[in-house]
Amino acid sequence: MVTPSLPAAHSRHARSGSRRSGGSRRWTGWGFLAPFLVVFAFTLIAPVVYAIYLSFFQDRLVGGNVFAGFANYTAALHDPKFWSALRRVVLFFFVQVPIMLALSTFAALALDSARLRFPAFFRISLFLPYAVPSVVAALMWGFIYGTDFGLVGNINSAFGISLPDPLSNTWVLAAMGNIAAWGFIGYNMLILYAALRTVPKELYEAAEIDRAGTFAVIRAIKLPAMRSAFVVALIFSVIGSFQLFNEPNVLRTLAPNSISTNFTPNMYAYNLAFSGQQFNYAAAIAIIMGIITMVVAYVVQTVGIRKDGR
Repeated sequence: MVTPSLPAAHSRHARSGSRRSGGSRRWTGWGFLAPFLVVFAFTLIAPVVYAIYLSFFQDRLVGGNVFAGFANYTAALHDPKFWSALRRVVLFFFVQVPIMLALSTFAALALDSARLRFPAFFRISLFLPYAVPSVVAALMWGFIYGTDFGLVGNINSAFGISLPDPLSNTWVLAAMGNIAAWGFIGYNMLILYAALRTVPKELYEAAEIDRAGTFAVIRAIKLPAMRSAFVVALIFSVIGSFQLFNEPNVLRTLAPNSISTNFTPNMYAYNLAFSGQQFNYAAAIAIIMGIITMVVAYVVQTVGIRKDGR
C-alpha cells in the first residue's frame, strides 16, 4: 500500500475545503436574498397568478363558479365599454405625456444651464408635487376646478366671466392630464437632469473652442445625452397612463355626469369587481391591460435603445 505524499494530501484537503467554503458562500447569498424573494413572491407573483386563475372561471346561476376557459377574455375583447376606456387612456397618453416630458426637458435644461438663480429652490419646488399622494392631489385640484365652490367659481364671481368648467365632458380628461403633469414634471426632470450631469466637461470645452451657441450645444450635446433617460421616463409614463385610476376615481364624486364607472380600464375592472361582484371578468380585464401595458412599454424600450445606438 502506497501512502500518499504530504503535499498531495494537503492539496486534496485544500480543494475539498475550497468546495465547502464555495458552497457555503453560495448558500449565504441565497440567505440574504430569501427575505426579498419571499416578499416578492407573496406581493407580486402570487396576486398575478391568482388573478390569472380567476380569469378562467365564471360565476353562473346554474353550476356556480365553473371553468370557462378564455370566455372572459373573449367577452372583454368584444366589450364596447372596455374599448371606450382603452381609447380614453391612449388619448390621455398621446396628449398629456408629450407635454409633460417637454416641460420636464425644459426644466432640466434650465437647471443645467448654470444661469438659473436659486437652482436648489427651483429643483425642490418642481419635485415637491411628486411627494403629494395622487389621491390628495386629485382632491386638491378637484376643489380648485369647482365652479360652485372652487377657484374657478370664485374667479367667475369676482370678474363676472364664465370660464369653461374643467370637470365638464369636454375638459375633464385635460383636467386629469394637468393633475398628472403637475405631479410628475419634477420627477422626470430629475431623471433627465441626472443624465445631463454625466456629460463629460471636455465636450463643453470643445464646443466653446468651436464657438458653438447655446442652442447648438443643446442640440448636439445635451439632447443626445438625455436620450436614454428620456426612454426611461417615457416607459414610466406609459405605465402611469395606462394605469390611470386615482384621478378619475376621486373626481367622479365631483363630476358624476362626466366620469363614468368605466372611464378608464382600471376603473372599469375595479367597479366590476367591488360593485358588480364580477371578480372573474374584472380579473380578465386586468390581465389584458397588464399585457397591453407590457407590450407598449417593451416597444418603447426597444425603439429607444435602437435609436440610442446601444
